[in-house]
Amino acid sequence: MELSEPIVENGETEMSPEESWEHKEEISEAEPGVGSLGDGRPPEESAHEMMEEEEEIPKPKSVVAPPGAPKKEHVNVVFIGHVDAGKSTIGGQIMYLSWALDTNQEERDKGKTVEVGRAYFETEKKHFTILDAPGHKSFVPNMIGGASQADLAVLVISARKGEFETGFEKGGQTREHAMLAKTAGVKHLIVLINKMDDPTVNWSNERYEECKEKLVPFLKKVGFNPKKDIHFMPCSGLTGANLKEQSDFCPWYIGLPFIPYLDNLPNFNRSVDGPIRLPIVDKYKDMGTVVLGKLESGSICKGQQLVMMPNKIVIIEHKSIICPGYNAVLHIHTCIEEVEITALICLVDKKSGEKSKTRPRFVKQDQVCIARLRTAGTICLETFKDFPQMGRFTLRDEGKTIAIGKVLKLVPEKD
Repeated sequence: MELSEPIVENGETEMSPEESWEHKEEISEAEPGVGSLGDGRPPEESAHEMMEEEEEIPKPKSVVAPPGAPKKEHVNVVFIGHVDAGKSTIGGQIMYLSWALDTNQEERDKGKTVEVGRAYFETEKKHFTILDAPGHKSFVPNMIGGASQADLAVLVISARKGEFETGFEKGGQTREHAMLAKTAGVKHLIVLINKMDDPTVNWSNERYEECKEKLVPFLKKVGFNPKKDIHFMPCSGLTGANLKEQSDFCPWYIGLPFIPYLDNLPNFNRSVDGPIRLPIVDKYKDMGTVVLGKLESGSICKGQQLVMMPNKIVIIEHKSIICPGYNAVLHIHTCIEEVEITALICLVDKKSGEKSKTRPRFVKQDQVCIARLRTAGTICLETFKDFPQMGRFTLRDEGKTIAIGKVLKLVPEKD
């Protein structure tokens, strides 16, 4: 097994006699690894991707405040949900401008959001930043980056026959986005049942309740409190019904429309007295360099000098090593199974093929070793010598390929 792991000094211990069988087996040099371990921080990858292309930021629609009026609370709202559920359309209705959030040509050509689009609007009580997260599964890291900036999330669901089921069933992004939003720290969730004007729905209360009944158990399982953290409402992103004003099409809905509901939300708890912490999300140039981010803690005033980290520091990546007890995902032929590395037997010299006489404590990047793996369940495989296609495997962790190898021997499980 050859690993794609970073360089760390190695230590060795004596090898026990019962493990000497591995020295009798022939082993050839494994192929180089095709990937390396990441640092497990997709939101930072998302931020890096967003910095690669400048985006046009729509001008905020200002609401003139009367003299002596209290300062408005700033709230970040992220729109999440399955691809084509109508997130950008609803955002466009709010901004009185179609495609206000899909700001680059690629997104407008494809009709799919790729980056996390931003737009701004104000109500009587609050100043809102809309974050339109991509719904396609290929851009989940971008969606995580958007959710990590948000104070509350708006989960957009398509009520159209077939689309709701596609987004909610296994493989759809509705489930994953809701789970990732909770993981990113979003405490309040508004569920917009969109496309209620579709001919397959026609503002049906039965269809609305059906979507609610399927969503509530899952959202509760993720960690949201249905009574305190979740609010459902029907709407039409295409016509704007029930977004700003109560719609005559759904007299059965007695709650506030979307924007008035946002305006009447209680203030969010802020750590104003804490140390200043502002993770940088994006940057652009306009009369100098402007940085964007969410102030997680503390307060900032005009003219205040801040320290941006890293500050004249060389970053040395410190990634994990592989040692006994390490868990990964084994991909062998068409089978995918969780495995645990229970023992490292010896190192193998890549040039000479000689095996070390001592047992390593861990393995580093570009080393070849003989290791013992235990699968979580029963799988079908063969030794590489007898059947190469059934004995060649890959180990992956956190979406990265960390090692490739081959099966040398099948060891019966001891009682």
